[in-house]
Amino acid sequence: MINARLSRIWWPMLMVILMFATSALAESKEKVLYSFQGGSDGQSPAGGVVFDKAANLYGATYEGGSTCPSPGCGTIFQLSPGNGGTWTETILYEFNGKQGSYPEGGVIADANGNLYGTTAYGGSGICLLFGGNVGCGVVYELSPSAKKGGQWTYTVLYSFKGGKDGQIPQGNLTLDKAGNLYGATLYGGGYGSCNAPYFQHCGTVFKLSVPKQKGGKWTEQIMYSFRSGTDGANPNGGLVLDSSGAVYGTTFSGGSQGCNGDGYLGCGTVFKLAKPARKGGKWAESILYRFNGRDGGGPDAGVIFDKANDLYGTTVGGGGTGLGVAFDLKPPSGKPHAWTETVLYKFTDGNDGANPMAGLTFDAHGNLYGTASVGGYESDHGVVFELKPPAGKRRAWAFSPLYGFGNGTNGWAPAASVTLGKAGGLYSTTQAGGVGTGCNNGCGTVFVIP
Repeated sequence: MINARLSRIWWPMLMVILMFATSALAESKEKVLYSFQGGSDGQSPAGGVVFDKAANLYGATYEGGSTCPSPGCGTIFQLSPGNGGTWTETILYEFNGKQGSYPEGGVIADANGNLYGTTAYGGSGICLLFGGNVGCGVVYELSPSAKKGGQWTYTVLYSFKGGKDGQIPQGNLTLDKAGNLYGATLYGGGYGSCNAPYFQHCGTVFKLSVPKQKGGKWTEQIMYSFRSGTDGANPNGGLVLDSSGAVYGTTFSGGSQGCNGDGYLGCGTVFKLAKPARKGGKWAESILYRFNGRDGGGPDAGVIFDKANDLYGTTVGGGGTGLGVAFDLKPPSGKPHAWTETVLYKFTDGNDGANPMAGLTFDAHGNLYGTASVGGYESDHGVVFELKPPAGKRRAWAFSPLYGFGNGTNGWAPAASVTLGKAGGLYSTTQAGGVGTGCNNGCGTVFVIP
């Protein structure tokens, strides 16, 4: 099955980077909590991890499981801490195709411990790829048993049809206070042509509303369909909401015609969807920023707010070197929609990391943390990094590589945001690496940097 994130036409974002680094090793240590073996225990984590109140970790894998032919249709897993720093994996659900397959994002949790996520393929919709029906993707809920140790309950909340309602949901979902879910589909929506002939149209932002009665159907609403022009194309998940209910996110491409002369759909955008003035009205899209390549290109994850309502994120490419940037987008002080971008850091030569595919995470002190999927001072297996805000007369953010993945046995290709543990530590996943023998280059890991 085609991994939708890697199917988008782009410059060689996962280039082989030649390492001639002489930099000293970062002081941070890394611990692998779990190394996927491939097969029934899952392989290739699809996103990051989330905690529950008992300090268990939850996530999804893009492949693995035993209900589909090898390499499997993906899993949802739990990691439980034990004595002596050990962690035990439990597979909570194995995707089977009919009810979803190949998740392209992780899971989120509500206050009751229910997990929510999406799969890129599978479901009851008819979407053709290479002449066969692969499904259009689903939104699902996984609810814990009332009895300790009991079986979790899996429910498809919505199965995409592949037309105007969207196709290939991408990235993490977002919950509002009422329990409604927000997300994005990479394709579908009924407008434009993106990555034809494999996929149709240029993507959507959608909302799933909680049923009015218990046991009722969730209702999908398309908030916006992208048209592949200046309004953006191929939106990512990881949407954020402000206090007014407006929705913010990024598109991987679109925004302008051509990006650094490549003639494709553009370098991507940061957008806002404002709530309708009246019930049943249309959401209004505005482009907050269009990337031009020099200032970044191809945001492959969503954005986050700080206390001043600035938006922060990353791009997988651009920045002059083509290796990506971390950016800050400041809201207008006067003229509507005139947001101002500041590049916080340009990845330089690969030794500091390259091609960040995940968003950023704030700690309580205003420091930012992220992952770069390749590059590093030891090898090209990826980096976990920190950005410290300016202090005193220093005006630039200070970049520090916290950990560079070495020979691959401790992980390879981190492509998810980090999660902060309550007792400290940065938790996340790598798509490959580890000591699993069931996959080429390892089957992926869950790790912590204490």
